[in-house]
Formats: sequence, C-alpha cells, structure tokens
Amino acid sequence: MPFMRVPRLKRASSREGRQANRLASVSTGWLLLVVVFIEAAVALSIRLPLAFGFPLWGGIDEMTGFPALLALLIVPLMVLAAWRLMRQQQRERSQAFRTSRLMDTVLHTSLDWLWATGPDGRFTFCSPACKDITGYEPSELLGRHITRIIDPGDLADARVDWKARESGDSSWSRVVTVCRHRDGSRVLIDVAGRPIRDREGRDCGFEGTCRVLNPETARSRAEVTVRIQALLNDGSLITAFQPIRCLETGNVVGVESLTRFSGQELSPEVRFMEAASVGLDIELEILALRTALTTAAGLPPELYIAANLSPRACLDPRLAAAIVESTIPPRRVVLEVTERHEVANYEPLAEALAPLRRAGLRIAVDDAGAGFASMRHILQLKPDLIKLDREIIAGIDTDPGQRALGAAMVGFSSEIGAALVAEGIETEAELAAVTKLGMTAAQGYLLGRPSLRPEDWAGWG
Repeated sequence: MPFMRVPRLKRASSREGRQANRLASVSTGWLLLVVVFIEAAVALSIRLPLAFGFPLWGGIDEMTGFPALLALLIVPLMVLAAWRLMRQQQRERSQAFRTSRLMDTVLHTSLDWLWATGPDGRFTFCSPACKDITGYEPSELLGRHITRIIDPGDLADARVDWKARESGDSSWSRVVTVCRHRDGSRVLIDVAGRPIRDREGRDCGFEGTCRVLNPETARSRAEVTVRIQALLNDGSLITAFQPIRCLETGNVVGVESLTRFSGQELSPEVRFMEAASVGLDIELEILALRTALTTAAGLPPELYIAANLSPRACLDPRLAAAIVESTIPPRRVVLEVTERHEVANYEPLAEALAPLRRAGLRIAVDDAGAGFASMRHILQLKPDLIKLDREIIAGIDTDPGQRALGAAMVGFSSEIGAALVAEGIETEAELAAVTKLGMTAAQGYLLGRPSLRPEDWAGWG
C-alpha cells in the first residue's frame, strides 16, 4: 500500500543521513589524528636536537626554533578548525535550503490556510489557500483586521472557546467557527493555532491553520438532527441584546437580538448552519425570534427590537403567528433580512411581509455591502432601515474609498426614505467619521456590547 511505504522511505532516508554523519565524523577524526602525528614528528625533529646540544636542521637556532615549533603546532589546527567550520556552515545552508523549499511547497499545495496576526488582530501573513476559503487574495487580507472575515460576535464566541481549550502551552485546536466569504456566504471552518511570544515571553500575536469544515462530515447527520431537535424541544435558547444608538443624540433607540445557546461550546452561527444542514434552520430561526420577543418584555418600552431572519423564514406562515402572539407590538419589531439564502423571486417575499408592514413592522436589510444579495434586497424590498456591514465601516476614517461609499449610501438611503445604521463601530475615529457623513444610527462594541443582564437593559431607557 502506498500509505505504508511513505513512512519506510522516510525512515530509510533518516538512516542514510545518520550513517553519512557518522562516516563524516569518523573521517574527520582520522584526519585530526594524522595531523597530530605529523605535528608530533615535526616537534620532535626540532626539540630533540636542542635537548642533546646538536645543531638544528636547516641552520635554525634555538631562538627561532620555538616560534617555528609553535607555528607548526597552531597553524594546522587553525586550518583544520576553519575547514570544519566551513563544512558545518555548508551543511546548515543546505538544510536551510531544503527546509525553505519544503515550506514553500507546503504553502502552495496545502488545502489548509496558514495565517498569522499581530497583537492588534491584523493579518501579518496569509498562505495562498486563503483564496479558496475566504475569496480574498493573501495581499488583500494583509494588514486587515480579522473581523473582515469573522463577525465580532462569532470571534468573541470563538475566543471563549479558545480560552476553555487552552492547554499548558496555550495552543488550541478543533475550534469551530464561521468565516464570512467575500461573496457574503458563510463558511464553517475549523481553526487551530497558538500565541506568538517574544524572547521575554510577551504575547505578540497568533499563528495557526484553518480549514473548511462541512457540518455533515464534521458530525453525523443523525447526531446533528438529534441535537438540533433537542434544542427545539427544550427551548434552551437565550437572547442577548446589543444597543443601537442615534448618532445625533447618542441615545439608545433600539437593540439587536442575538441568540445564545445555554451550555453549548460552539458559536450560535455554527448551530444555525448545522440546523440548515439537516433542514431544521427555519424552525430554529422562528424559535429564536419567539425567544427574543418574549425576552424583550424586560426592555424599556420605547426601544425597538431588531431580529435576524432569512428570506425563507420570512415566507413561513409561523412568522406572522410569532409576532401576533407576542406582547411586543409590531411597531417595535424590525426584521433584519439576512443573506443566508439567495432570493430568486422577490414577489412572494414582499407579499408575505406586506400585512406585517401594514401593522407597523419594519424591515431592515442586514450586512449591506457585504455580498451579492444585499443590494438586491434593498432595491426589491424597499427597507425602512439599511445596516452597513462592518467591512465598509472598519477603517472608514482612513480609507477615502470607504468614505466615498459611505457618503453614497447616505444619499441613497435618504432618497428611498430609509435610516442608515453603521454596524461594528469599534473606535472613536470610526464613530466620528460615520457621524460626519450623516448616518442615522450605529452599533458596535464601542457603543455597547451585547448583554444578557436586565439591569444593563434598564440603563438604555
């Protein structure tokens, strides 16, 4: 079997290398012994005549005999040492070349994405495989923050998982999270890595590998079905709320509901992708919406509640029942239509949402600018709110192109009568930039983190 021959070839190669090293050591030892014998013979030919009072050969007297003897003793040893040093350097250069060539082969042929980030979370290295996983060329990710491809919420969940899995060397493996592809789709990935430390032991970044993980191959379909069905039966979902602030006043005007699963180690997005792999995604989305609306009873009454829902879930008749049966009036509910599914025909979607919109429910298009579907959603659904994706907001204070796009979206949203919400605000500079552009509202870790605590919600009133 080929699989079994590879280790034997490697062991044979290793044995040949050790034998060659032993032969080199033996030959060097014999050469050193010959040099010592020659020096001893020369030393005796100089020293013995002097000891018995005979004149030295070649007319060398005693005053010049000792320097000559010293030179004969030292020079050959120095030549031999230099020769051995040159041989060692040649071997090291050869080994370094072979290692470099092997690493180059791994980088360009491996299906795993090799990456490294600095302490600020920005990529410092990306192997070519990142193109297949993320849709970005390596050069396009260098210098970019990791949140370009992993949503801050998923990243926070993954970091918690990393911390729980840390071993003695603080490395981690088998951390499953979701990567956002350049086209807006979600890709399930398996991440392994470790922190990079300098000579003083200080953390200076991370490095590791990443590969695509298919939910159906990661775990058996039956196992996934049982787990998702258990979630649907026991309703072990929790809702966290993240504040959305008006940029003109700074007041909290609404919240986004974020689903959490109690006692689960994987991120919520992974759970939703698993549910989709076994055809239970709509059931899980509707349950998440019901849970969010029930939990929202603890929020200040003037805040609206935004909840993510896929286009397919919006077509489900259980959506209307979930909103009508809730204690939250429709005027306080905003449905954020996501890009999880491409919409071939918008007419049924618009018809399904029309009665709810007449009752006061508002529609938002989520992650605008992140993928192929968001602009079609905007043109076809005519939303009340447009939420600009973090990819457009990150670094908008320094990138003229992003500012120009942000300004264009401000004008566009004004023309269609939609409020423009900037997502993922993390720095004061980003906040100042979107405020200056005239965007309506914003959310992000700078303005408030997701919270499960009713006492935090009360402070948003």
